[in-house]
Amino acid sequence: MSDLVFYTNPMSRSRIVRWMLEEIGAPYDTAVLDYGADMNTPDYLALNPMGKVPAITHRGTVVTETAAICCYLAEVFPEAHLAPPPGSPDRGAFLRWMFFGAGPVDAAVTNASFGWVPESPRDRGRLGYGSLERVADVLAARLAEGPWLTGDTFSAVDVFLGAQIVWGRDFGEMPDRPGFAAYAERIKARPAALRANEIDDALMRNAAPHG
Repeated sequence: MSDLVFYTNPMSRSRIVRWMLEEIGAPYDTAVLDYGADMNTPDYLALNPMGKVPAITHRGTVVTETAAICCYLAEVFPEAHLAPPPGSPDRGAFLRWMFFGAGPVDAAVTNASFGWVPESPRDRGRLGYGSLERVADVLAARLAEGPWLTGDTFSAVDVFLGAQIVWGRDFGEMPDRPGFAAYAERIKARPAALRANEIDDALMRNAAPHG
């Protein structure tokens, strides 16, 4: 059994972690969990009391939350060059945009998917993201500065936040902006992204039907 175990369902944010795992290139085992009973067994709840995926275990360490998993993997597998080292000049930008994805982007896109849009200046002022349109504008301005979200170098930010841009555009939940289409094509064409999608798409095809 590998030191690294990935708990997933291919119809979830776990697909981001699959892509990250393929980027680092380390061997890992996969445990596919169905929604419902599988994610609420005592054994799994001991790993993630939220009863959700993704999660990983690595040499006795449990990590949940997609952004945290991406950060952790980038740091414990530095040979993949997916994060600047602590203390380096680029570290601030890496953390800034990683958690911009975990906070404003995720909240804005999720709220929009449920049909809730803040209308009043008061509501927008109380929200960390303000408005989905502003979030999209900020991302477009960032991408205008370089090919990747942290500048000239592909990083775990492009895995985590890049996947959100792709999914948001594909499902009509992220307003389109200049540069989004070209950026989406760049990240989707990465060999690790192609491998990850192939694995997860196969899992979806082979999954037992619900009901």
